[in-house]
Amino acid sequence: MASEPGFLPRDGLDRLIEVLRRDGREVIGPRVRDGAIVYAPIATAADLPTGVRDAQSPGAYALNAASSAERQFAWANGPQALKPLVFSPRERLWTSWHAPANGLHFGAAAHTTRPTAVIGVRACDLAALDLQDRHFLREPYADPAYRARRESLFLVAVHCTHPADTCFCVSTGDGPEAAKGFDLALHEIDAGFVVTSGSNAGAEVLASLPLAVPAEAQRDEARAGVAAAAAAQTRRLPARDLRPALLARIEDPHWQVVAERCLSCGNCTAVCPTCFCNAEIEEPVSDGSVSEHFRQWDSCFTAGHSRLHGIVVRADTLARYRQWLIHKLATWHDQYGRSGCVGCGRCIAWCPVGIDLTAEVAVLCDDGEGVAP
Repeated sequence: MASEPGFLPRDGLDRLIEVLRRDGREVIGPRVRDGAIVYAPIATAADLPTGVRDAQSPGAYALNAASSAERQFAWANGPQALKPLVFSPRERLWTSWHAPANGLHFGAAAHTTRPTAVIGVRACDLAALDLQDRHFLREPYADPAYRARRESLFLVAVHCTHPADTCFCVSTGDGPEAAKGFDLALHEIDAGFVVTSGSNAGAEVLASLPLAVPAEAQRDEARAGVAAAAAAQTRRLPARDLRPALLARIEDPHWQVVAERCLSCGNCTAVCPTCFCNAEIEEPVSDGSVSEHFRQWDSCFTAGHSRLHGIVVRADTLARYRQWLIHKLATWHDQYGRSGCVGCGRCIAWCPVGIDLTAEVAVLCDDGEGVAP
């Protein structure tokens, strides 16, 4: 349910947080922790990263003072997205136990959730959440734990105005302005926020806020901020389906060039907002009477992820990097009708050796559409 824009003064942000707490919601927002911007519970607007800017480049992430000392969202992204809030890094799926009188039993884990509002969601992360939904909510095998968490979320998007050097969401069609998937969306300008709703729940929250009609100059500033963010991006992926080009280059010698740099550490998959590889683990008690079955995040860069009947199918880094890139950019089209990359650039910044996905694709596809000159 889209609404006419309203203007929320910067000092009205605490009122928004207060309204979001209704119905027992926990409010989560960006906070500075351990030298990065991460999602964590917030109590007031004072908890947000006011006057903070991120600087990102291949293999590097740092926080600095922003040019605007008042803005709370003058940054691109941190190592997290929404993924940990819906696809738990580790969770129990079921418990099995043996009863001497009547044999083996199984019991599904209970899924308890708390209504949660998230402030500061980026357009690229809403696009990633849509892809996670397509995977975990696909019928007839929808994941009940994911569904429970997903349905508990109230999402407050903030359109991006300060992309990092590693961002390329324009070329994937996923930003910098959020188009859908949010309950509320904010354009941050110097004086405050131009606010719109995107759902009935968002419209209800909007009705409780001290909004004014935004002046035309404020609307212009909001539009200009997003336009500047789009124009500032220099990295890109080719604007086409990469499936044919990448599958035709399975044996390209450049895979070895990348493999010689890659550490197979899995950082790129950990920070990627769309990756969903996981491992299944049994943890029995010492007497064997009870065993708990867990699902936890894994990576296609680990040897165990491709182990089948005692054989590691992808035994070297070349095979693992190739699997990750081709699945992400090519064969996702077969599964979900689009690439699995939303252009957030996290895999570039958080790679210890600074491997740049856009640059590698430009070489492999031989069309120079990766990093702009």
